[in-house]
Amino acid sequence: MLLVGAVVAVIWLRGLSVPDHSTVKHAHTYMSQAKHAEARELMHNGALLFFSYNQQNSAADLSMLVLEVLEKSETKVEDEILESLAKLFSRMDQNSPERVAFVSRALKWSTGGPGKLGHPKLHQLLAVTLWKEQNYSESRYHFLHSTDGEGCAQMLVEYSTSRGFRSEVDMFVAQAVLQFLCLKNKNGASVVFSTYTEKHPSIEKGPPFVQPLLNFIWFLLLAVDGGKLTVFTVLCEQYQPSLKRDPMYNEYLDRIGQVFFGVPPKQSPSYGGLLGNLLNSLMGSGEEDDTAEEAQEDSSPIELD
Repeated sequence: MLLVGAVVAVIWLRGLSVPDHSTVKHAHTYMSQAKHAEARELMHNGALLFFSYNQQNSAADLSMLVLEVLEKSETKVEDEILESLAKLFSRMDQNSPERVAFVSRALKWSTGGPGKLGHPKLHQLLAVTLWKEQNYSESRYHFLHSTDGEGCAQMLVEYSTSRGFRSEVDMFVAQAVLQFLCLKNKNGASVVFSTYTEKHPSIEKGPPFVQPLLNFIWFLLLAVDGGKLTVFTVLCEQYQPSLKRDPMYNEYLDRIGQVFFGVPPKQSPSYGGLLGNLLNSLMGSGEEDDTAEEAQEDSSPIELD
């Protein structure tokens, strides 16, 4: 009944006349009869209607109620539902706090609870929306947790050509590949690298490449497939001049060494300060201990620059 009351309050108090008495009646009927899909559809369509009238607050309220229905009814994750949530997200004001709350809660629902990073399909849909909005940093975060390596690469090409310096074309993809590997996603790392280097207008065909950093990434992907620690160690030593261009590279490589080459974790705290927070957020370190899992409870987008 609390949910129904909230629907009634939203419709009556916002002062918008489009949803009428029948809408309220139907919402009440659906919830009392446990017709959750019908109630969800009614609120979803109501939210879209409010969005069409630029009633952002009312639309956001109904959007959150859609999630509440999904949570209380224990609805199974389906592509159609994920697409409907992404549609609501795309209509929300880009700078509103309600949007951050909505995406955090939607991701949490999509994987069944706290400490999870969200369903890959939902991440992919969010990434595409943010890409269209030219919010490249947050788009990249969501692509990293999706299975769409090709889409990620195409977004990074646009990001690099529109916002980056020509001298940094190799750094855009290097960061993405290292982050994919930290997430144990070898296939995503390979697809991002091959697609990016093929499609970027400022990168000559390779391998080998003109940029040493691209050659390092190419060799690294081969080394990960081979699994030989000596190859990985020599590779990191030989390319230190390129790796020093970004202080995060060696942090990522420490993690990659642990994941793919059996390198033991450092005895002292491996990652501290800002760099550690970024890396732990990226990797979803909640897999490893309960304390870190609590820190991951809010899966809202973050910038990884």
